[in-house]
Amino acid sequence: MKLSAYHKSIGDEVELFDRWNCYDLVYASKVFSFTDDIDIYPVQADEIRKGGTGYCISVQNGREVFDSLKNTALLKDIEHIYPDYDLYPQYNYATGFLTRGCPRNCGFCVVGKKEGLCSYQVADLSEFWRGQKEIKLLDPNLLACKDHEKLLIQLSESGARIDFTQGLDIRLTNPDNIRLLNAVKTSIIHFAWDNPKEDLTPFYKQFSELTNTKSERNRSVYVLTNFNSTLDEDLYRIYTLRDLGYSPYVMIYQKETAPREIRRLQRWVNCRWIFRSTSKFEEYRE
Repeated sequence: MKLSAYHKSIGDEVELFDRWNCYDLVYASKVFSFTDDIDIYPVQADEIRKGGTGYCISVQNGREVFDSLKNTALLKDIEHIYPDYDLYPQYNYATGFLTRGCPRNCGFCVVGKKEGLCSYQVADLSEFWRGQKEIKLLDPNLLACKDHEKLLIQLSESGARIDFTQGLDIRLTNPDNIRLLNAVKTSIIHFAWDNPKEDLTPFYKQFSELTNTKSERNRSVYVLTNFNSTLDEDLYRIYTLRDLGYSPYVMIYQKETAPREIRRLQRWVNCRWIFRSTSKFEEYRE
């Protein structure tokens, strides 16, 4: 959308790619390495420019490796342009990054390698929001940014409904920023419990005591599986979160290689009405 806004600003005609049309220039982006390349289509263009995380990742020994030499970034003037939301008229929300980078350096994640191990502010809300009623934030670790309290105030003062799509870091919550989060209008708050060796129970208890989101339907926690965890460790996190009043959501690392039991676990947990009606995984029948 930023590229579209830039090209329209210099008088170019822009549309979403149609493989039957001919173009001077086509941009292609991939988020995941396993996504099909645009070359599966007969692209009729004088030039194709490719970018995005998916083009910078290769799989080595079963792990994703980030190649910084293939990493491409937008020019500064394009990065900070207001997005061309008219490109997707079916959606009426604003979306973007307030911060980039994450200090966690998790083995399953490329953010630290791509954006750095320090969370830093890259924009004010006004760069990509102009009154839309909903905002979808893409930040990898907003609370790790030293300016996060200022940014939370911007979000609360917008009056828009905020979706922290990538989740917030429960380990960085405290009474002060929980108070600010309480002032932000949300439908649901996302957290994550990825490492089974790290007991995050005290942080989830504290948030439960201080938050004004009291229903488990408004508090979701991503639970990573198939990455350095046993089934028992997965179940411990799932049961603990449920007992604390959160709604766990199972994510599978490299799902195509996951054991059948982990795929069953995901179906049981993520199908809410089954999860609520079946107290133990061993009672679940497909």
